[in-house]
Amino acid sequence: MPDTAARGLSTAPAGAPIIAAMTARPTPSADTLERLARIVGPANAFTAAADIEPYLVEWRDKYRGATPLVLRPGSVAEVSAILALANETRTAIVPQGGNTGLVGGQVPTPAGNEVVVSLTRLDRIRDVDPAGFTLTAEAGVVLDTIHQAASAVDRLFPLSLGAEGSCRIGGNISTNAGGVGVLAYGNTRDLVLGLEVVLANGEVWNGLKRLRKDNTGYDLKQLFIGAEGTLGIVTAATLKLFPRPKAMETAFVGLSSPADALALFERARAVAGQSLTAFEIVPRIGLDFVLRHVPGTRDPLGEAHPWYILVELSSGDASGTLTAVAENLLAEALEAGIAEDAVLAASLDQQAAFWKIRHALSESQKPEGGSIKHDVSVPIAAIPAFLDEASAAVEALVPGARIVAFGHLGDGNIHFNISQPVGADKKAFLDRWEEVNAVVHGIVTAMEGSISAEHGIGRLKRDLLPGVKSPIELELMRRIKDAFDPNGILNPGRMLQER
Repeated sequence: MPDTAARGLSTAPAGAPIIAAMTARPTPSADTLERLARIVGPANAFTAAADIEPYLVEWRDKYRGATPLVLRPGSVAEVSAILALANETRTAIVPQGGNTGLVGGQVPTPAGNEVVVSLTRLDRIRDVDPAGFTLTAEAGVVLDTIHQAASAVDRLFPLSLGAEGSCRIGGNISTNAGGVGVLAYGNTRDLVLGLEVVLANGEVWNGLKRLRKDNTGYDLKQLFIGAEGTLGIVTAATLKLFPRPKAMETAFVGLSSPADALALFERARAVAGQSLTAFEIVPRIGLDFVLRHVPGTRDPLGEAHPWYILVELSSGDASGTLTAVAENLLAEALEAGIAEDAVLAASLDQQAAFWKIRHALSESQKPEGGSIKHDVSVPIAAIPAFLDEASAAVEALVPGARIVAFGHLGDGNIHFNISQPVGADKKAFLDRWEEVNAVVHGIVTAMEGSISAEHGIGRLKRDLLPGVKSPIELELMRRIKDAFDPNGILNPGRMLQER
């Protein structure tokens, strides 16, 4: 096997300090900072500690950085000018959207030598084409705003995740966000028709095409989707819209095991086909956390069950046929002993209440103390075995650990989170993050899964890549990075080590 260390590819253990290379990068000079600030004007160039603080910390407080300057460009031209000057002066740039990322890719390092470029002012929806089923939005548009714009013309944009009220579409694209609609509609990369991107040297690539078919060479947009801002800054996107469902049925099902959940999924796919649009697994401990910490939530079922499934069926047929399909599915599951209890939402408010439980699972873990996270995927058929094996391994490693494993059973993506034992020291528990990761990721890898299903690599998982990517894969990624960003100014040290 080639010597990866000789080519600058990390072989360091997970969690090793990743800012060594960054500390070697000089802090931008006062002249450079002043020239950058002039591009956006004093009202949108932040240097005061109180102003820059919100841009320095990711929401679960695992990463906290420093910066001499936060820029908030209001146009593509300003983004272009910023990158042109940054490339000239070798100034490191960290693009940031809604700052809802979970792998530390969107906040600067503690070295204080990176400039943050916030895209939140690029917040216009440029075009909505209901006949062509497309919508063109700038990078700073909040995901929920896109939902509303699509709904206003009786269309659906299906990307849906817990942070949709604050995350921005540019960040969703840059991280190839997943969410609860992947089962029916795919990841973000499946929802993008075209992009507008500012390259590292300030050049603007206008690839905002609305075409469903275009075989004229390399599909360049796919290089930027999921690149986490390391190849260019996405400033706008043309997105796919879909027919808005005319009927929707949502059920909350109690069952005894992940094996029963898998059996229910197989039955749901067979009965509902393409109408099955979401299939989410929830553990009892996760529901308990939500009920304890999230106001306005209640247990949908009368008795406690070890596991739950949130099932959603959608259809363009408003005749009532979908209700019969959902009722038959649940009745058959109960009769077969797959399900222990189930309730079908009787109103839109009840549907929203079911989804509130699902979306609140992440935030409800915070009040329970430290939480070690895993965003992993395995083949769908392997999910029960994964949950059993990983839970046993973690409980043996950390006695008293509380496993909160939930997520998208329908596409194989499980958020295998571990809350600290009751009464444990939070810091001591979190200090074992890499040790626990190694155990869980080892099981995932053995099952031919992925250590990052939808959150990306960022800083959190960068040093894990050599363990899951072949040397040729890493080298190809490096060549692409060098071709698009030869001076290494775009989100350096994220996804790949700096040279």
